[in-house]
Amino acid sequence: MSSSNTEGLARIRTVALVGQTATGKTSLAEALLARSGAIGAAGSVERGSTVTDHDPMERRLLHSLQASLVHFQHGDALIHLIDTPGYADFAGHALSALEAVDTAAIVINAQTGIEQMALRMMDWAGQRGLCRLIVVNKIDGQEVDCGGLVEQLQVAFGKECLPLNLPSRDGSSVVDCFFNAEDDPSLAPQFSSVSAAHRALVEQVVEVDAGFVDRYLNDGDVDPRELHAPLEQALREGHLVPICFVSSRTGAGVGELLDVIERLLPNPTEGNPPQFLKGEGSDAAPIPAAPDPDRHVIAHVFKVTNDPYVGKMGVFRIHQGTVTRDSLLYIGDGRKPFKVGHLFMLQGKEHVEVPRGVPGDLCAVAKVDDLHFDAVLHDAAEDDHLHLKPLPFPVPVHGLAIAPKRRGDEQRVWEILQKLVDEDPCLRLEHVVATNETIVYGLGELHLRTLIERMKEVHKCDVDTRPPRIAYRETITSMAEGHHRHKKQTGGAGQFGEVFLRVEPLSRGEGFQFVDAVRGGAIPGQFIPAVEKGVRQALDAGVLAGYPVHDLRVTVHDGKSHSVDSKEIAFVVAGRKACIDAVLKAQPIVLEPVVKVEITAREPSLGGITGDLASRRGQISGTQTLIDGSIVVSGEAPLAELVTYQTQLNGLTGGDGRYTLQLSHYDPVPPNQQVQLANQYKLGDDD
Repeated sequence: MSSSNTEGLARIRTVALVGQTATGKTSLAEALLARSGAIGAAGSVERGSTVTDHDPMERRLLHSLQASLVHFQHGDALIHLIDTPGYADFAGHALSALEAVDTAAIVINAQTGIEQMALRMMDWAGQRGLCRLIVVNKIDGQEVDCGGLVEQLQVAFGKECLPLNLPSRDGSSVVDCFFNAEDDPSLAPQFSSVSAAHRALVEQVVEVDAGFVDRYLNDGDVDPRELHAPLEQALREGHLVPICFVSSRTGAGVGELLDVIERLLPNPTEGNPPQFLKGEGSDAAPIPAAPDPDRHVIAHVFKVTNDPYVGKMGVFRIHQGTVTRDSLLYIGDGRKPFKVGHLFMLQGKEHVEVPRGVPGDLCAVAKVDDLHFDAVLHDAAEDDHLHLKPLPFPVPVHGLAIAPKRRGDEQRVWEILQKLVDEDPCLRLEHVVATNETIVYGLGELHLRTLIERMKEVHKCDVDTRPPRIAYRETITSMAEGHHRHKKQTGGAGQFGEVFLRVEPLSRGEGFQFVDAVRGGAIPGQFIPAVEKGVRQALDAGVLAGYPVHDLRVTVHDGKSHSVDSKEIAFVVAGRKACIDAVLKAQPIVLEPVVKVEITAREPSLGGITGDLASRRGQISGTQTLIDGSIVVSGEAPLAELVTYQTQLNGLTGGDGRYTLQLSHYDPVPPNQQVQLANQYKLGDDD
């Protein structure tokens, strides 16, 4: 890589603002844009005038719903900034932003302290090897104790969390502690002192370089301007997590934060390299992506949008090579490249066309239908089957059944849902054959409610919603005989068929067996398939409560026919009614799906989680403590008791809990519930 290219990449910074909702991330992005001169004045979330919350729904709800990109200049630096949503239900957008940046800036409200999304984002950013910066916002608030908050941060995340600057007593300004080594009596900080904070920072940084340790011990200090390389190493290794103090409302510390981003945060050549893999499963091998604009292109799509007017747009981080207008790029292992007609950088809702993008740049292309989230873009055939190491996205398990308000709109609803699911890695769409429902799964009630509102407002599509039906089953517990004679005379040729059959239970999971034991041609062979068809119709429709009947053997052993009136339809009806007769005599029961459930939360929530699960007819099989101090509760529970569990879990854990479900087996429902299900179903007369 040439020196001119190195200098070009050295000016790029990529930062994601992440953390709990209401910490002021969007307002901070506005303050940074305004201070840098990218906009004339900072907008307001309350007035709906911010650059990053440009979606009409975001402006109405007064909080972010998706990741939004801006870029601006400060000094010699080009800064790419991503503002992310803070609600746990939209964690997919925040997590995907981590794929695109070298630094995760965890924003914390000085008044409310460390909240659950801050804990999760610190953990996720650490797992990805990102440099982490803690930004304490709202230092101008009432009764703010920044010194106490720093102590809490060090307890939660380690002693490597050290302030880069210190707030004044009234929160109206901050003073730098890295480049300043001496106390200034006119700038009395709220806690600690400039000299003590400077000493702690320098000692933490020089620890990664033995040569600087010796100089520091001999000379008592090292010029901070000489510490750029060990500082970047300390950031890469997580040996230093700087803390900056700001007030996005008053602007205190905003200019200093811009200086920190420009002077101290890593450029694309200094951050940890992305974790690309080639191949699948155990055969996947790490592939280095060098931030060299002269090499072939490797880029990663971390955001996809489907706009009714613009079409599909893919937003990507360039990790290697240079993308220009007219570049030919492959998508994953696709064999046909697409041509980059227009290359954009995003400024909120604005699309700023640019001639090229280099490693570290966040760019976008539009109207490429094959683009999808997590796709790798490349211009060399040997880079097919390349993918980024998967992120640990929360598993969507909160379901909602969706149906069109107007008949005939089923295909349109499915297509719109598919587009919205493509935009969010924490949404999942499924058609459940057992209940004939279209179900979309998300991370919680707010997540799915927002999806439905977006369908209505953006795509002009109204739908009906309801909790998903539970895929109950029926089975029998004893052997029984069934019989039906179907005889119908309508003036001409009539209908006649008579069937005798036997049903007997099979072991759970063995399904359905049909046995032809008719002897002597009592039922002619050509009508046996019609009998089986009628039996299957009865079992599929359900007998006791309207749910499919499983795990039984049906043996047809006798019957009668008529040389003129016997027809296929007659034996279909006779077979169906004989099967219903037998099943009702065989002590039928309703079975419900039981799922394995794993709940992850913080340790203080353990008692509430176990008690709540027990109240839902659940059984605890074990608990496990993870390295980060969180706990995993394992057990089993009926799926019917967990339909809206995410909402309850949010209340028990302050929004931090998450869970996964996996079908385990089917068990009989309690007797009172079986009576209720049977009473709700009225067996119709199909004659």
